[in-house]
Amino acid sequence: MGVIPVSEALRLARERDLDLVEVAPGAKPPVCRLLNYGKFIYEQAKKEKQARKGQRSVEIKEIRMRPKIGQHDISTKLRRAREFLGDGAKVRLRVRFRGRERSYPEIGRKLLERLSAELADVAIIEQEPLIDQGARSVYMMLAPGPTPQRAAEKATEATAGSGAKREPEGEAIDA
Repeated sequence: MGVIPVSEALRLARERDLDLVEVAPGAKPPVCRLLNYGKFIYEQAKKEKQARKGQRSVEIKEIRMRPKIGQHDISTKLRRAREFLGDGAKVRLRVRFRGRERSYPEIGRKLLERLSAELADVAIIEQEPLIDQGARSVYMMLAPGPTPQRAAEKATEATAGSGAKREPEGEAIDA
């Protein structure tokens, strides 16, 4: 509508049974719109709710073990960690020490490095092994890494966009 006085804009809003809403107050002159404010707020809330629905919070799963863990128990813990990482959760591996075990935190660090090497195909190290709580435990954080399926999808997307002829988007009609 162009630049018009505020009194005329208010009169137009009343005639059309709409609200005069200031959209950009910092502009010179300020920008206003005629709209149904209640409907506008409702639609904005609906969009925000839809955006929150699409977001996914990152879960952190913790797997605890002791330094004198058996080989079968290690394979069980590795299997659970693979499941968690496959579901998209981060995994905290923690080795807890009791009594005299606290004097040898390097045993826990070596165990964690061995486990991270086993999980290297599905995980990336987000946090290196750290000694926590006065040498009562050593922990590290793993995040889901690139799986072969995700890597293959990215590779096909890259080749499709690099000059290959793409199908037009929309409905396909069979003749």
